[in-house]
Amino acid sequence: MERKMFRSIWIKFFIVLLIVSLFALSAAYILRELMIRDFRYYLEGEMEDKVYRVIANIEGSYEKYSGWNIDSLNENTIWALMLGLEIKIKDLNNRIIIDTETAFNKLSPSMQRRIKAITDIGLISKDKDFSPYPLFISGKEIGRLEVRFLYPEKEFFFIERSNRFLLFSLFAVGCAVTLFSIIFSRKLTEPIKKLDYAASAISAGDLKSRVEIAGSDEIKRLSETFNKMAENLEKQDLLRKKLISNVAHELRTPITVIKGEVEGMMDGLVPADKEHLLSLYEEINRIKKILDGIEDISQAEVSAMWIKKQKIHLKPFLKSIVERFSRIFIDKGINFEFINGEEIELNADPDRISQIVINLLSNALKATERGGNIWVKTGKHDSEVFIEIGDTGHGIKPDDLPYIFERFYKVSEGGLGLGLSIAKELAEAHGGRIVAKSTYGKGSSFTVFIPY
Repeated sequence: MERKMFRSIWIKFFIVLLIVSLFALSAAYILRELMIRDFRYYLEGEMEDKVYRVIANIEGSYEKYSGWNIDSLNENTIWALMLGLEIKIKDLNNRIIIDTETAFNKLSPSMQRRIKAITDIGLISKDKDFSPYPLFISGKEIGRLEVRFLYPEKEFFFIERSNRFLLFSLFAVGCAVTLFSIIFSRKLTEPIKKLDYAASAISAGDLKSRVEIAGSDEIKRLSETFNKMAENLEKQDLLRKKLISNVAHELRTPITVIKGEVEGMMDGLVPADKEHLLSLYEEINRIKKILDGIEDISQAEVSAMWIKKQKIHLKPFLKSIVERFSRIFIDKGINFEFINGEEIELNADPDRISQIVINLLSNALKATERGGNIWVKTGKHDSEVFIEIGDTGHGIKPDDLPYIFERFYKVSEGGLGLGLSIAKELAEAHGGRIVAKSTYGKGSSFTVFIPY
């Protein structure tokens, strides 16, 4: 698996770097061709200028001597050779009067060596055709000059060097691409391999597996996200185990009571009268509440699918909910205050908002002792409506506060630790949120924000 992953990433790196390198080399090759083309155009233009200078001298010689003068033509032919031109001078009958080879052979050996030293006569291309140029005197054609350019030695060197440089560049780029691909692939795959090992460990059930966080790039952020995910998975696993333990504990008591009562009735030790049947009914209700709590959290997960929004006049809506708790407030000796600054309309599901408020009020009642205070406050904040439910109860410990909205997390004994999680799910189903503030020993407040 590891070797396969490394090979795959290495090949991808190699291909990407190779494509980029080929683009760069292609650009260099095109630039080289354009430079060579322009260089040749420049040389050909120079040669054309030289040809016309030679033509002017030959025509001048013909006019001076009133015909073809061999000595003069020899001089002009050698001069043309020194300019980089191989020539043939022909008359109107197409007979060669003189050419470069003939004129060169007439020179002394020492002169030939000097000319060879300063010209490129050895680089004459025999496969290149001669170009004809007519010769005129006073508008009358007297013959023809045929010219073949010598390839300058510097052009050969320039082209040869550029070809060598291009081949060397291809080889160097190929080596560099291969080397960098291996280095970068190893550097990239090392943290990925660690992530792969950790992910495999988690999939095998080791939720304590973590990866080392190093660097400052996307891999670091991925490692941090992975560790956070693993931490959440571990925490959820612990909470699930705790839930199973809590549910088992909560269910064991009523089931034990029911079993004892029913066995007593079957053995005739306990009469099946109204009193004992009512006791069984209460225990069954306890079981139902436990199962309802588990069902509520499942429903809250898909609440966005069944939210039915409508216009809610918040003040009378909340007052009707609070009135259900008025008797409890009196019995517990708790002071209640409803704070409403203005009439507010909210577009929300009344059943779900009622469920959130009842849940938070129930928690406030559990946390507040006799003589304490509970309040409900409403208002607007930016583009949201807020409902704040606060109390002067025992508050929440700072260590517990970050986790109170997580499923199955319990601050105190009893219950399943699902109430606040359900409230959070329902608020988020409306596109809202819940914010909790608490000072341990002094009280807490929960503020529900819902867009209006």
